[in-house]
Amino acid sequence: MVFGFSKTRPQHREIAATDLAAMVKANQALVIDVREVDEFAAGHIPGAVNMPLSTFQPSRLPDAGGRTVVLNCLGGKRSGMALDKCHAAQAAVDAHLAGGFNAWQAAGLPVAR
Repeated sequence: MVFGFSKTRPQHREIAATDLAAMVKANQALVIDVREVDEFAAGHIPGAVNMPLSTFQPSRLPDAGGRTVVLNCLGGKRSGMALDKCHAAQAAVDAHLAGGFNAWQAAGLPVAR
């Protein structure tokens, strides 16, 4: 066992930026951005909902309407922390954007401001 993590720690499913872009375009994903409000305002994935990690509560996640909920942050650390909160709350959310918003921008995908 690694310090601080039990063997029951959930596996986080990582979705590549280009795959997430296709899912968003097909209305198959609801993106939840867990960065702080100022970071979100500076640029985010079009259609993403801002739920900062500092106040993140899985019980407040919006209804995804059958879509896959995908969390994102800048690089992947905070979205992973939010996924841990979802697991602890038994919320059916297990996916985040591999490499975060940095990977989205690096792939040349659209940014909303």
